Amino acid sequence: MRAALFAYSKKGLVTAKKAAACIECEAEIFTAERLAGDGAKPIIKPSSELYGECFSSCEALVFVSSCGIAVRCIAPFVKSKTTDPAVVVIDETGRFVISLLSGHIGGANALAKRIADALGAVPVVTTATDANGRFPVDAWAETHGFAISDMAAAKAVSAAILEGDIPIKSDFPITGELPAGLTCGEGTTGVYVTYRTDKPFKTTLRLVPECVALGIGCRRGTPKEAIAEAVRHALAKYGVDPRAVKCAASIDLKKDEAGLIEYCRENGLPLSFYPAEELKAVPGEFTASDFVKEITGVDCVCERAALINADELIIRKTALAGVTVAAALVKTEVNFG
Repeated sequence: MRAALFAYSKKGLVTAKKAAACIECEAEIFTAERLAGDGAKPIIKPSSELYGECFSSCEALVFVSSCGIAVRCIAPFVKSKTTDPAVVVIDETGRFVISLLSGHIGGANALAKRIADALGAVPVVTTATDANGRFPVDAWAETHGFAISDMAAAKAVSAAILEGDIPIKSDFPITGELPAGLTCGEGTTGVYVTYRTDKPFKTTLRLVPECVALGIGCRRGTPKEAIAEAVRHALAKYGVDPRAVKCAASIDLKKDEAGLIEYCRENGLPLSFYPAEELKAVPGEFTASDFVKEITGVDCVCERAALINADELIIRKTALAGVTVAAALVKTEVNFG
């Protein structure tokens, strides 16, 4: 995490340094040119360029100033609650720490509370679910690394939670007590924790964990585009959300396969290779091929590779244009503890 802090007075600079010390991340402090030095960089005019660069490259901006100054500084750069960084405002005496922007997904609410605890200040959080002690679905998803299927559905769920309890359905074990706002009952608006693309409620917010391991086999020289299309085809055929994919694996004969390596790199997927002996040791019933066994030494590459670090095969061998794809589910739980 990278943070930028801005202070405009001597007293504010003292508070900014205290706040930076408790953020526990890479933090840069910027201040008026006359106050720069001793770890604080000058705000050089035109200052809008600095604010714009920090807004686009940092996960958090902290202003030790009035809210008005902070709003004017960030206003030209605000785009979306899914992409904007956390913005927090602290008064220069360190009495109040205000979550100003991106309270949930950006983490401003949590950051404001953390700074307030360190400074002995009052955290000011105005998002409705937090103010009413109800389940903040988007903040929980961000904290736990679950993808949000639809921001419109997230907004509808948050509104419904303020009015009463809504149902939650999960493909994974739930641990801990359900937070205020969620129930195991029925309803038209609900939360579904899943790797699937199903929508069990009229208005369904799917929270998607990274829990699917791919197994991929391919002909020598297969381009990345063909691999991407084969993966899309397999996931769509079995109704698996692409955002659930966590990693990929294949046989070590493919460790120099450029198309496979590039596909995984572009999609941010860790890629592992295993020798035939390890793949053969994976237990289960597989879609065997004598031809594949003759070439690789193992009867089925993709299904065995998918399962080697997972628990349950959810996509059996699916072939397209010389590429075979399988997928398996990695053990996952929904923790409200």
